[in-house]
Amino acid sequence: MYMNLRAEMVRSNIDMFDIANHLSVRYATVCDKMNGKYRFYYDEALAIKNMFFPEYSLEYLFESQENKSAKERGAIFEGAIRRSKSENI
Repeated sequence: MYMNLRAEMVRSNIDMFDIANHLSVRYATVCDKMNGKYRFYYDEALAIKNMFFPEYSLEYLFESQENKSAKERGAIFEGAIRRSKSENI
């Protein structure tokens, strides 16, 4: 679900055990959250960012595929509206 977070974890050689230990939660809890079954709380996301990825924004790390798809659909819709308005002028 969190593709950017997963990519940065691989690049930095950080696994879900590291995240679970830092958050003091079970490995299964982190797996569930990474897979989208549950969401990360803000304080958890901030703790992950500050400890492991201080150089990246929360928005980047925790952008979900659902949010990304919605943004892309919005951009396509806005572009279609602009084209429609320019054609009517």
